[in-house]
Amino acid sequence: MISVIIPTLNEERELGKTLQNLTEPLQRKEIEIIVSDGKSTDKTVEIAHKYASRVIVYEGEKRQTIAAGRNLGAERATGEYLLFIDADVCIPNPSRALKDVLAEFERDPELVGLTAFVKVRPEDATITDRLIFGFMNYFILLINNVFRFGGGPGEFLFVKTEAFRKINGFREDLPVAEDYDLFRRLKKIGRLMTYLRLTILHSGRRAHKIGWPKLLFMWFVNNVSLILFDRSVHKEWKPIR
Repeated sequence: MISVIIPTLNEERELGKTLQNLTEPLQRKEIEIIVSDGKSTDKTVEIAHKYASRVIVYEGEKRQTIAAGRNLGAERATGEYLLFIDADVCIPNPSRALKDVLAEFERDPELVGLTAFVKVRPEDATITDRLIFGFMNYFILLINNVFRFGGGPGEFLFVKTEAFRKINGFREDLPVAEDYDLFRRLKKIGRLMTYLRLTILHSGRRAHKIGWPKLLFMWFVNNVSLILFDRSVHKEWKPIR
């Protein structure tokens, strides 16, 4: 069983497409879909109930971080594997893709975490999107498959449940770079990889909204701060809808 965990906050525009993509007939017996919602005020929860195996709505007063949303979903998960994706993600041919990913874990008992290449959806992609994600994909490939440093984009993080719980999941004190931090801690207990045969698609909305120069700077300073000082620079990761 694979538990797919999707954190949401006002995702009515994207969530339905993402969930429909995952609910192919062959997949329903192999996965459970958990939507972990951070108190949306639109139709996100209503849409989630149409497709998801389980919908969890955050009840706290403070705004929930994406790390906390993912952890809350993972707490309720029953699968041997956890797949964290964003609400605007599409996995091409998900039935075949997830079977191939599981085969990688079966071949290598030391493998604890896997990520994939990431691209912006063809209908939304700009030339800059293609160039930057092309570079980033191979950079993450190097730090996972060659240098064993560990890093993974939040759009697709496939993790052994046992390993995830062993390191106590995502750090909820990190509003930014919590995805890369997870893989950097996972590398201490097993092997990580970027899976070359899978490319997932997403909207690219953050880069399109705030611009690539600003987004690249934000990624850079937060990851450097995480490496040097074990904390992120930004205290909030504002939702882009």
